[in-house]
Amino acid sequence: MADNEKQIPESESQPAVEIQPTAESQPATEPASAEAAPADEVARLKAELEDVKDRALRGWAELENFRKRTARQMEEERRYAALPLFRDLLPVLDNMKRAVDASAENHDLAGLLEGVKMVVQQFETVLARHHCTPIPALHQPFDPNVHDAILRQPSPDFPPNTVIQEVEQGFRLHDRVVRPSRVIVSAPAENPAAAPSENKPS
Repeated sequence: MADNEKQIPESESQPAVEIQPTAESQPATEPASAEAAPADEVARLKAELEDVKDRALRGWAELENFRKRTARQMEEERRYAALPLFRDLLPVLDNMKRAVDASAENHDLAGLLEGVKMVVQQFETVLARHHCTPIPALHQPFDPNVHDAILRQPSPDFPPNTVIQEVEQGFRLHDRVVRPSRVIVSAPAENPAAAPSENKPS
């Protein structure tokens, strides 16, 4: 009977075992991806560096253009700074010429004098319009910052160091002296010489 029993093949009696692929059998893809990542990062950094350099060059060029434009404008302002003053002075010159021509035709000295006075007033108005004003001097205490003393003269009528005569008028522009006033300043009055005492015989 044992001989008649069918023997089960060994392959059918054991369950099938699934073979999993090992790490060695898989294709080596991870090292390639690891090498690609640094290359992409380097390319990105290079692109950012080029962008920064380009923006820096553009900023430097704009700054240089601004500097040149500002220097040119300042040079033009310095060159033509007196243009408004000259525009106001030209009418004064015109009136002076008219007064001279009129006096030459009419031989009117009184009219010429009156015309010159008007021109002087107009000239002073122009100076005041441009903030150039006279420096007070006459009967003022002497101030070496704005007065130039050309002579000291004894005077019993004024305290010492008082301007008693203005020889040439001074002017200031805003708070800066254009030219000081040339003046004569009072000095202490001289004491009268004491009469010599006579030696009387004893």
